[in-house]
Parts: sequence; structure tokens; C-alpha cells
Amino acid sequence: MKNGSRITHLVALREKEKGDWKKLTIEEKKALYRASFCQTYSEFTAPTGEWKSIIGCTLFLSALGVWLYIFLKLFEESKRAQLKRMIDLQVNPIEGIASQWDYEKDDWKK
Repeated sequence: MKNGSRITHLVALREKEKGDWKKLTIEEKKALYRASFCQTYSEFTAPTGEWKSIIGCTLFLSALGVWLYIFLKLFEESKRAQLKRMIDLQVNPIEGIASQWDYEKDDWKK
């Protein structure tokens, strides 16, 4: 149906709707429902499949995080940089690694 004929058809149905509903056929009732609500309940509650993209993105980001962790732990430079940061921040200065560092001489305690 074209838009013009659809509109005139709906206007006629709306006029018929004002009368007795028992005179309407099932197809006319369905057409009135579709014109008023646009979707049926089963169409509204149908699954969209959006969960697949959410799980895919979550797994991708998790894998990226694992690879980044492996990359940071693999190289000696990053280990030295992390140790330097820990010493600079004086992490656990009583029993930890910062307790073995001499901050006045900038060297390990002997």
C-alpha cells in the first residue's frame, strides 16, 4: 500500500472504531492495533543479539589486558623501571624492598 491510501484506510478504520467493535473484522482490529502501537508484544520482547557484541568486546579487552601484562613483565627494562618507581615511592620501607635502599647514598645498603 502507498502512504496516501494507507492514511485514508486508517482514517476510515478510525471512524469505524468509534462504532461497535463487534462489527470490526480481526484484520481491521489488527490494523488498528498496529497503527496505535507499531509493535506486538512478541516483537517487543524478541532478543536483539546485543549480548554477543558486549561479550565480544569484554573478551577482547580482557585479552588486551593480559597481553599488556605479559608485555610489561617480559622485559628487563620494565622490571628495572618498576623497581625504581617502588624505591622512589618508598614502598614498604620497614620490611620490604625500600628498607634495603640507602636514600642518602642512592645505592643498595651493604
